Amino acid sequence: MSLMLGEPAPWFTAATPSNPEFALDTAGGRFVLLCFLPPAPEARVPAMRAVAARQALFDDARACVFFVVPQAHPAGARDLRGLRWFLDEDGAVARLYGALEPDGSARPQWVLLDPSMRVLSIAPIERAEAVIDQVAALPAPGDHAGVALHAPALVVPRVFEPELCAQLIALHEADGGAFTGVMRDIDGRTVAVMDEAKSRRDIWIHDEARQGTLRGALERRLFPMLQRAFQFEAAGIERYLVSRYAAEEGGVFRAHRDNTTRGTAHRRFACTINLNDDYEGGDLRFPEFGPGLHRAPVGGAVVFSCSLLHEVTPLTRGWRYAFLPFFYDAAGAGVLADYRATLTAGDASRDQA
Repeated sequence: MSLMLGEPAPWFTAATPSNPEFALDTAGGRFVLLCFLPPAPEARVPAMRAVAARQALFDDARACVFFVVPQAHPAGARDLRGLRWFLDEDGAVARLYGALEPDGSARPQWVLLDPSMRVLSIAPIERAEAVIDQVAALPAPGDHAGVALHAPALVVPRVFEPELCAQLIALHEADGGAFTGVMRDIDGRTVAVMDEAKSRRDIWIHDEARQGTLRGALERRLFPMLQRAFQFEAAGIERYLVSRYAAEEGGVFRAHRDNTTRGTAHRRFACTINLNDDYEGGDLRFPEFGPGLHRAPVGGAVVFSCSLLHEVTPLTRGWRYAFLPFFYDAAGAGVLADYRATLTAGDASRDQA
């Protein structure tokens, strides 16, 4: 594969010394420099020295660098803030980026990605100083396009009445909620795994009458705007979930996407309906589209594609309550049905074993 300027960078998940499954796409929102190192350790020295001499450039806020090395355990490799190693023993990552010839010979190179994870430049490994100079000359990530960028997120006010917002908050306060994890695929199943990337207490609403009230408000007030803005027709609502981010509990949800596992691939749009506004922090941010913050009014919604990288910034004061459903269309319903069928088949096979 030969990449060209402006093309979306191929996403992948690979091991680093500190993370067995680091997803490259979660690094969006900053400049990302990939250095595909040559196989011979002595040939790697000039590139590594060039980065080390100006390591202050790679602070994880403005830019970061990844050394991609064709080994499982390179000597001295350890992840630092702004500097990490992808352990590409089988060459899968190098092949994605054209850093490995069809005959298996290496093509060591630098690949610089912009904050939206698109190719900004490609250079041979020998041009280390020029590449580092280019990184030093880059603007702030939010200014990389030369114009202000705006995330394709829809804000719709007046979806829930104030009384309904208060009722949902009261339900959460009566229950207290439970900390929930992030979704991961393990042995063919999508499961929740506790992770420091997320600190939030959730409750699920199972009462059918209350679900009907919530669904009716969404269908009458929000879904017509989804059709108008995105030409999207919702066929299903996944989860009736009320969440609370608390400042004293380090409320946060680090950058992630909502449809990257087998059990979440059916999701099309995420929705955040704010239930209160007496808090600080806890805003939505879409790193690939700059540092801008998004917050709906009380009872209003922010709706966005599940494929967008997004985060909830740390809560600094108070509690933030929100109703957080996902929406899927007819095609997504088929994806979900297929996933559930594989689980049923797997359970049947284990029962017969």
